[in-house]
Amino acid sequence: MNATSTTLAPPQLDWKLPERGRVGMYALIAAEAAIFTIFVVAYLFYIGKSLSGPLPSEVLSPPIFYTVCLLSSSLTIHVAGRSLQGGNVRSFGAWWLLTIVLAALFLYGTVSEWHRLIYKEGLTITANLFGTTYYSLVGLHGFHVVMGLLAMTTVMVFTIVGALKQEHVERIDVLSLYWHFVDAVWIVVFTVVYVIGR
Repeated sequence: MNATSTTLAPPQLDWKLPERGRVGMYALIAAEAAIFTIFVVAYLFYIGKSLSGPLPSEVLSPPIFYTVCLLSSSLTIHVAGRSLQGGNVRSFGAWWLLTIVLAALFLYGTVSEWHRLIYKEGLTITANLFGTTYYSLVGLHGFHVVMGLLAMTTVMVFTIVGALKQEHVERIDVLSLYWHFVDAVWIVVFTVVYVIGR
C-alpha cells in the first residue's frame, strides 16, 4: 500500500464569527453584572449596620405579584422572538406588547413601593445606611428596567408602522438577551433585599 495515495482531506469547519450585536450585548451584560455585583456586596456588607430606623424588617414586604410579572416577561419576550423567527409579525406584536405591559406593571410596583417607603415610612436615601443601599441597589435595577422599556417601546412602534420584518429577528434576540439579564438580576436583588436582608 502506497502511503502517498491515502492522504486524508482536513475536516471542514462550519464556523463563522458571531454577530457584532450579540458580542456587544454580551460585553455590556458582563460590565453591568460587575456593577451589580459591587452594589449587591455593598448591600450585604451594610445589612444590620444602620444606627437608626426604619429597619428592613419594619418597612419591607416582598413584591411577589410584581416579581411574577417581571419574571413572566422573560417568557413572553422569548415567545415573541420565536413568533418573529417563524414570520408571524402579528403574533410577535401581541407577545411583545404583553412583555411591555408586564414590565410596566413591575415598574409601577417599584414606584408604588418607593412612594410608600418615602411618604409613609420615612425611609429616604439619606435616612440611614439601609436607605442608602436599598435605593441604590433597587434604583439601579429600576434604571435598567426603564432602559429596557424604552427599547421595547421603540420596537413596538416599528412593529405598528410595519417596519419590523422577519429578517430583524437577530436584533430582537439581542434585545431579548438584555431583558433576560434584567430579569435574572432581579432574582438576585429580590433574594438579597427581601429574603436575606430582612
